[in-house]
Amino acid sequence: MAENSNFIQTIHVEILQKNNSCLKENEVITLASNWLASQGETIPTTATSITKFEDALISQHIASITFNHDICKSMNGESKEARYYVYSFNSTAPEYEEAEEEQQVSTQWILPTQDFHGLWESLIYDTHVKAELLNYVSTALHFSEKGVNPNIVSWNKMILLHGPPGTGKTSLCKALAQKVCIRFSSKFAYGQLVEVNTHSLFSKWFSESGKLVSKMFHSILKLVEDPTVLVIVLLDEVETLARSRASALGGNEPSDALRVVNALLTHLDMIKRYPNVLIFTTSNITDAIDVALIDRADMKQFIGLPSVDAIYQVYVTCITELQESKIICTRDLILPLYRMQNVHISEPSILNEQSCEERTMKLKEIAQKSEGLSGRSLRKMPLIACSLLTRRELVTLDTYLDALSKAVEKHWNDVKHLKVPA
Repeated sequence: MAENSNFIQTIHVEILQKNNSCLKENEVITLASNWLASQGETIPTTATSITKFEDALISQHIASITFNHDICKSMNGESKEARYYVYSFNSTAPEYEEAEEEQQVSTQWILPTQDFHGLWESLIYDTHVKAELLNYVSTALHFSEKGVNPNIVSWNKMILLHGPPGTGKTSLCKALAQKVCIRFSSKFAYGQLVEVNTHSLFSKWFSESGKLVSKMFHSILKLVEDPTVLVIVLLDEVETLARSRASALGGNEPSDALRVVNALLTHLDMIKRYPNVLIFTTSNITDAIDVALIDRADMKQFIGLPSVDAIYQVYVTCITELQESKIICTRDLILPLYRMQNVHISEPSILNEQSCEERTMKLKEIAQKSEGLSGRSLRKMPLIACSLLTRRELVTLDTYLDALSKAVEKHWNDVKHLKVPA
């Protein structure tokens, strides 16, 4: 960073306290900060998570410490600021709300939950979309806390993530909900994520769908009325409910479709008035969404297919996981792509007899062959690759990379005659 740049670096230190720990929040922060200070380097320079501690007292009370970094412009020159967040997992299992004929209309989680642990870190994108979404949500909640008049400064606390299937939109919403609840753990007792099953809200009985939507939102309203709870409503594939009213007029039951859209918009307007509610929506087909709902979204973020660099990073995380799980029996090094620009074959300390560079280039070639795959498909490739191996007890990294290359080729051959996304 330039010496005269006016920047402030905020380091977010998220401390996962063990459920059996009886320490108070300030005691946990003191314990963690003292331990970090004793480590010399104090805080890592990149996003990372520490799960193993030699200190017995730390191990007794803290399960993990995760670091995230924000860098933004400052009026007072360059400086650093550390913010600490202490949280623990809620052990309550997700609950399911049912409507007519035992159809599941929503799934509800108490946050933070073990179910979403590590999800935020596992999502890899080419842009700073995660930081931008987190900053937006933090700002929206800050505006609510400060009592900003929404009639003067308009915001709906609603985001729309759109893009092709399998790009991680739903996972990003869940990870964002978890991250927000951790960052705002001092302001709310806990978070509650309500994932609405939009497909189940259409009744086979004429005119009943609008009533089902209203009934569901009335149950959400009961949750929102508790100001100590941060409620996040997730409408996945929102186009199912919010079909364009113009196109709905040409359907078989246009009046029922209109009732659903009108009911949805009315209830969204109703719950957004509460300071402790956020609305996350996703869509694979934005052309089908009613323009009134799109207009209500403060952020309309496109989530596209991953680039070669992002694919490479996804594969690296998968390799690391397989090495830690002893599926891959060797701990050979794979370089980050940016390191390849400055690495030459004559650097044995880094390349380990040139094999490291060769493996890195091999993985890059596989990533290039994988371009066009969704994130969902990419994370299936390691399983397919291992299934192609005849012997799975002693899998070296070189053997695995050969199998991964074949798995990608097999995928493209398998979907060649299918009219579905990759």
